[in-house]
Amino acid sequence: MSLSLAMSTPQKNVYALQAVEPNILHCTEPLVLESGDVLHDVRIAYHTWGTLNANQSNVVWICHALTGNSNAADWWNGLVGAGRYLDPDEYFIICANIIGSCYGSTSPLSVNPNAKVPYYQHFPTVTIRDVVQGHIALRKHLGIESIHLLVGGSMGGQQVLEWAIIEPHIPQNIAILAAGAAISPWAVGLNATQRMAIEADATWGMPLATAAQHGLATARAVGMLSYRSYESFAERQSDADHVLDQRRADTYLRYQGEKLVRRFDAYSYYTLTKIMDTHNVGRGRGGVANALAQIQANAIVVGVSSDILFPPSEQETLVETLPRATLHIIDSIYGHDGFLIEFEQLSCIFNECLQAPQLL
Repeated sequence: MSLSLAMSTPQKNVYALQAVEPNILHCTEPLVLESGDVLHDVRIAYHTWGTLNANQSNVVWICHALTGNSNAADWWNGLVGAGRYLDPDEYFIICANIIGSCYGSTSPLSVNPNAKVPYYQHFPTVTIRDVVQGHIALRKHLGIESIHLLVGGSMGGQQVLEWAIIEPHIPQNIAILAAGAAISPWAVGLNATQRMAIEADATWGMPLATAAQHGLATARAVGMLSYRSYESFAERQSDADHVLDQRRADTYLRYQGEKLVRRFDAYSYYTLTKIMDTHNVGRGRGGVANALAQIQANAIVVGVSSDILFPPSEQETLVETLPRATLHIIDSIYGHDGFLIEFEQLSCIFNECLQAPQLL
């Protein structure tokens, strides 16, 4: 795919919580999607930190998860920032907001240039591979020819795997956190249940950015159950024996739903869960094993002991199939969200593997 690229000035994003606004890359040529649909006037929001060195040996590219954004120093501040493992004084760090997300990149709330109105529920079918094509467009625009570490968790890990297959010569090391080679029926079912909650909202389908907010809140509550674990709820959401109503687990999930509604929209959330459901590196490549065999990078594969969404068995299977990979299991009660929380364990893993590449 050949894209002609132009820069536009940073745009204010009403959903963003970050203090620093992203840069916006404007792709002036259409993006042909895997489905055959076409996206025009694609915009990609991104942040960078640090300075690129002369031989491009210090590039770290972070791929964010479902409701993340390009400001990794905000949502992953335990790893990214001054004095952290991914320190801008040492690395040139890039994170791009994915297509379909509401944090500055082209999304269902963007205006369809053909219809002259926002896409809303008519946003075209986008896959993880299409998301990676957006990253590649940005990589080329920035003149990046080598990535020292390409890292992502959950949906971000899906992007890392796809990218390492599409451009096997670009990343030298990849880190796949809490993700697998193909999405499981279990994860699809959980995403489908969340979309059903959105569809059940009477305002779903209305041409409004605020449509289906109640459905979105419910969807997020369902999602939170899959992101955490039995143990974490037992430790953090237990009630005193005398409590009959306003149980902590109830109020916690309602709060999480309301919190997401303040920074996200139902159309983007719906779209992103559909994108996640497309993940299968073996599609059209002769199966998963043949696809993973194309990866040339050293692979760090990390699972979380209590993850019920993408359980450690998926990471074990990855390591068995990838040409050069090591497996690390984070011991955590926080379930799938452990990759966002257990930054000290992650820092130790990255340090061990990247400082001693012969272990890979």
